[in-house]
Amino acid sequence: MDTVHHPTGSASAWGDSATQSAWKKLFTFAVVGQILWPAVCIGAFVFMILVGRWTMWVMLPVVAYALYRSFLQRQYIVAAVQARRILKVYPWQTHKTPESGIGQIPGAKLGDVWLAFPNPDRPDDGVHIILHGHARSAWWRRRLGRGYETEKTAQVADIWFAGDPRFAGVIAVPGPKRLFVLYQLAGLNARTDGERSASPEALERARRAGVRLTA
Repeated sequence: MDTVHHPTGSASAWGDSATQSAWKKLFTFAVVGQILWPAVCIGAFVFMILVGRWTMWVMLPVVAYALYRSFLQRQYIVAAVQARRILKVYPWQTHKTPESGIGQIPGAKLGDVWLAFPNPDRPDDGVHIILHGHARSAWWRRRLGRGYETEKTAQVADIWFAGDPRFAGVIAVPGPKRLFVLYQLAGLNARTDGERSASPEALERARRAGVRLTA
């Protein structure tokens, strides 16, 4: 795995103006969605009542989806806040065609897409991290883990990563664009395993990035 540190020349990813712009876009869309989807839900419901029952078959799916997105939107805001904390601590690293796959690793369910990045304390060892989370992972899921090259997989031939794969990180395509937060699940004991293998310096950086450690 070919890795080049600091593609933006900044000590942390947040020191790059393009990164800040990408994050502001991510956060703005998250906040706007938190306002828009509840409004769509209420508006569709009111429209259905005012116009008549015959609109029920059309508007009920709209109400249901808008309600689902209203609850989901909070995850987008939380993820954006988490991304900012991570980007303020870790620099961007570029990874040329990082290893990825679907399932077939410990802790991965059938259909789970994962990436592997070098262990910061032992660069020759790879650390697997699964793409958990919300609907925004769909763009990445359609492009990673295929094992063969397509027009879509070529779009993620180069990936920027800021973080520590033993705990959490942010991935992006060069620019950066398509920011997405990755994290290890404590339920899989991955976070505890990461703590056992991490140096004191790595643990301190993880804490500053907002990772909740067990110790």
